[in-house]
Amino acid sequence: MRFFGCAALLAALFLMAVPLPARAQDVTLTSRDGSVEISGTLISFDGEFYRVETVYGPLTLDGQGVICTGPGCPEMEAYVARFRLSGAPALGRLLIPALIEAYADKRGFEVVRQADGVDRIFVLSDRDTGHVAAEIALRIGSTDEGFADLLADETDIVMAAREPLPDEVRRVRDAGFGDLGDPARRHVVALDAIVPVVAPGQPVQALAIDDMVAILIGQIGDWSVLGGPQAPVSVHLLDRRDGLQQAVAARVLRGVPPSPAARRHADATDLSQAVARDPLGLGLTRLSALGAAQQLPLIGGCGMRLIATRQSVKTEDYPFVAPLFLYTPARRLPLFAREFLAYLETPAAQLVIRRAGFVDQLSETIPFGRQGDRLGQAIAQAGPEVPLSELQRLVAVLSDAARLTTTFRFRAGGSAELDAQSHGNVGALARALEAGLYDGRTLIFAGFSDGAGAAGPNRRIARARAEAVRDAVLATATAADPGRFRLRIEAFGEALPIACDQSAWGGLINRRVEVWVR
Repeated sequence: MRFFGCAALLAALFLMAVPLPARAQDVTLTSRDGSVEISGTLISFDGEFYRVETVYGPLTLDGQGVICTGPGCPEMEAYVARFRLSGAPALGRLLIPALIEAYADKRGFEVVRQADGVDRIFVLSDRDTGHVAAEIALRIGSTDEGFADLLADETDIVMAAREPLPDEVRRVRDAGFGDLGDPARRHVVALDAIVPVVAPGQPVQALAIDDMVAILIGQIGDWSVLGGPQAPVSVHLLDRRDGLQQAVAARVLRGVPPSPAARRHADATDLSQAVARDPLGLGLTRLSALGAAQQLPLIGGCGMRLIATRQSVKTEDYPFVAPLFLYTPARRLPLFAREFLAYLETPAAQLVIRRAGFVDQLSETIPFGRQGDRLGQAIAQAGPEVPLSELQRLVAVLSDAARLTTTFRFRAGGSAELDAQSHGNVGALARALEAGLYDGRTLIFAGFSDGAGAAGPNRRIARARAEAVRDAVLATATAADPGRFRLRIEAFGEALPIACDQSAWGGLINRRVEVWVR
């Protein structure tokens, strides 16, 4: 029998039963040999484990090792897995319902949709017997409300369009629901991006990132400043409570308040539709919600053009990637919920994600021949720190290989900690190694740095990061046979930049570990 709770309590549990006043959810759990008896109020039963509130606090016990008596005991044959997801409409309106439907079809379940107040209920039942296997509740509000529901113990899974704020992490941890900063609590479901959009036919065909920010905060108010018509710019932004808008405020505007004249929209689809009808409009929306609006390419400080595509979002070569997350508390979810979360990592689920209009996380290959723009920029910037001989070495190492979209980047501030998307990439690459997808092949972990500092130390830092990523992948791929593939480390420092280092975001996306396969 397995017990999950404070270890110090176990001795006491073996010595006494805990009598409680009789209530509807009261249960007594007795070990099979009769040596241990625990009484309390049943919190939940997930088909495997009982979670019981006792005078010692909540305890979790393996249902295989105990006998349940009392008015709160569940009927084992009639058990239905029930769990709730709450939070961002970016996930709850289309993506999660599509994944629930696909998972149900894979398991042979019929799905009936119901409404229960603010919740949408998905009832999954066996096609042959009609037995209800699960009821999944979806509560669509906002990312803020999803984390608030978790704090109030009113949801099992948070749908989030951003990472939790420090205060949310602290409050959830203090309430005993675990550390939301722990990668084990976070699941990257799909990828998206923050993109600037204009109406079709807009004469301005690209926009410097600094100019975009200046427009959004009201420092530039006329298109003529950017080479367009002499007319005021109409700024479109999402509601302040929207998770994507909160990401815009933190990552694009960096805390500077946006123009008070900006028109606010309830969701990204509404914003895109409004901009498509506004010939003088500029807005920030989701790549997944472009609609009839036109994405405006961004220009870095040294002329590099950046546009959000499926591959540039997967590699994070586009600077404003916006992953969509599910967060879970530090308690055991029903088996059905855990199996659903595991399904989200499968290739079948990734195809559903792509069909729903989001960027999936399946790894793709980019041939060396498509690196022309990057090589051209690297040659143009060659000098004492990165001589042509170093670029020749890079070409010699990588020219017969293809780059995987699986790329690893790090958090801001020179950190060696992987960002959220890259943490997910560790698991994805580990699973690919375990599945034998790279048997007989060589994976090159190529470390790159920004241009701050001398070339020698930059190469050493890049090598250390590449080695750390390789080690993390190997540590995760516990079922892989290292004799069936080869892993190689290379470091090129500040060679082959994605963007210029003059801006904070440019240095951030240049600090990376790419994976190449041959």
